Amino acid sequence: MTATLRVEADGRHETIKLRTFSGTLADHLARAGFPLNTRCSQRGLCRGCRVIDGTGAELLACGMRVNPGDDLAIRIPGRSLLAHAPSVVSDFRTGVPAGSDPVFNGQKPFGLAVDIGTTTVAVLIADLASGRVLARASSLNAQVSSGDNVLTRIHLCQMDPANIARLQRAFWQDTFEPLFHQILSTAGLSAGDIAGAVVAGNTTMLHLACGEDPTPMGMVPFLPAFLDERRFAGPDSLFAALPEIVFLPGLSAYVGADLVAGAACRGLEYSASPQLLIDVGTNGEMILADADGLLACATAAGPAFEGCGLLCGMRAADGVVGRMELAADPFGVSCDAIGGSSSGFHGITGSAYIDFLASGHRTGLLEDNGRFSKPFVSAHPGWFRAEESGLSFVPDPAHPDIRISEVDVALLLQAKAAIAAGVETLLERRGLTARDISTLHLAGGFGLHLSIPNAIACGLLPGFEPGQIEAVGNTSLGGAYLALLDRSLLEEMGALRSQSETIELNLDPGFEDRYLDHLSLSTG
Repeated sequence: MTATLRVEADGRHETIKLRTFSGTLADHLARAGFPLNTRCSQRGLCRGCRVIDGTGAELLACGMRVNPGDDLAIRIPGRSLLAHAPSVVSDFRTGVPAGSDPVFNGQKPFGLAVDIGTTTVAVLIADLASGRVLARASSLNAQVSSGDNVLTRIHLCQMDPANIARLQRAFWQDTFEPLFHQILSTAGLSAGDIAGAVVAGNTTMLHLACGEDPTPMGMVPFLPAFLDERRFAGPDSLFAALPEIVFLPGLSAYVGADLVAGAACRGLEYSASPQLLIDVGTNGEMILADADGLLACATAAGPAFEGCGLLCGMRAADGVVGRMELAADPFGVSCDAIGGSSSGFHGITGSAYIDFLASGHRTGLLEDNGRFSKPFVSAHPGWFRAEESGLSFVPDPAHPDIRISEVDVALLLQAKAAIAAGVETLLERRGLTARDISTLHLAGGFGLHLSIPNAIACGLLPGFEPGQIEAVGNTSLGGAYLALLDRSLLEEMGALRSQSETIELNLDPGFEDRYLDHLSLSTG
């Protein structure tokens, strides 16, 4: 005996005769060439496999069985038909598929995904039908000139409300508009081809982009003006080229849409085992997912891992030191420049600084507290340079201007201690240890170049094993990209708020002690 499926999807009409009946309706449709958007692995959680039967009722194909003799008429809406499989796209790794139901309706075929970071802004342009990324670009956020962290920018707005408009212009005119024209030129498109933009970012950055006053987030009880998804017509007086802008939803004043987008990008809410996502950026946001839901926090990591505030710190670029290893016997330093430059080094990336912390401690150059070891300095004087602020270490004596100071090390230890203490706080709240986490998703461009063993050795990721950790890139941009292509993911990001709890680390009784403990390079 057979069963009949009459399927309508994406303009196709097909009649399928089934002779075997193992599996769900979703399984049968996939085998027939109609894979559905089952990003929760058919656990009935994501509602990405909704189909419509002959009566017009919506059903979940993952929960339906087809029986001998059935004659079913099924229509698959665009949002449920798998169009874009998990993949590595540009500089992020997606962990869920996306359907083909763009957030912008209309005749314009392309859209933008944007991540507004405190330090950097990243943009990509995608074909809304195929999901193909045509071009991407990034630059420093021009707001950096007004402060390298969100608290400084909030304080500016408290001091003078006119700074709200000034910071808004710094984003739209000085940062986004040049990126927009650059990416259009690269893709060979015009502004009239763009349907709109989906934007992720931390809560302060989204407020400033919208021209909202962020000052209530600078004082207890840290109240943002908005956290829900926001549609924005665009600041006509600043930048009128986009017909529509969608800002993604966030969780709190300091756990923003960037982390929500990242969680959706990696499919955290659908995992059957504990997962942890850490965005090692200026705000050090992180979210833990387990059977009890989602638990999130943000730490004041500062911009050290992005190179800001350090003597020779730079973002990743050709000619910048991306890896650094110190050997003990005999002592030596190996520096690898990004792009293989042999003409000299221009600076040092955050990932190379992590290498320095780990291998510098291992070789005896750095003491537990991060200070240069006096016996080591005496034994290897040619590697150090005296300056007004004290000694600095010169990784390559042939390039004496590239150096690392003890002040640099102190800033790096503060940043890594904030991240490590935040991780331990989340784990302890749920009665978990690092070994209980099946995957630690390390987000941000910093993680793409990081030596995972060195990150563990210096105490940035305490208690983890290398096999647990996956560098996933800019998942904030990735989540914006997926939402651009599939409006159901946008709905899911909004729903994440009801499943999430955000904790304020300053109110946690053990956070300060954990932070102080992790200021040491000793992981014992």
